[in-house]
Amino acid sequence: MSEGALLREVAHVRSGDKGDCSNVCVFAHDSALYDALVRELTPERIRAEFGGLFRGRIRRYELPRLRGLNFVLEEAIEGGVNQSLNLDGHGKSWSGLFLGLRIGMPPSGDAAIRKPAGPADK
Repeated sequence: MSEGALLREVAHVRSGDKGDCSNVCVFAHDSALYDALVRELTPERIRAEFGGLFRGRIRRYELPRLRGLNFVLEEAIEGGVNQSLNLDGHGKSWSGLFLGLRIGMPPSGDAAIRKPAGPADK
């Protein structure tokens, strides 16, 4: 295993809401990275990283043909968009939190990591 990569380097993430539930979908940029996401992004890991934010159950659905994981976070929006006093009543910030997670990568996955382009790359 390599030391790892930030999730933002190996996947893209979308989030949304339905009532008091939020969902976060993580999609690997490359097929070689999907297994690492399945191994690293478990409901237990999400609870350990962000437990204070999500009071309810965390469920994960695997979407291997899409190289994706869909997390359903119950009781994540303090009552839902119409009831919540939370500044992020739609749960859109969850995607940013997920993108900051570090993911252990197999050596073969290192080549698929996408680094942001810097000024010298333009």
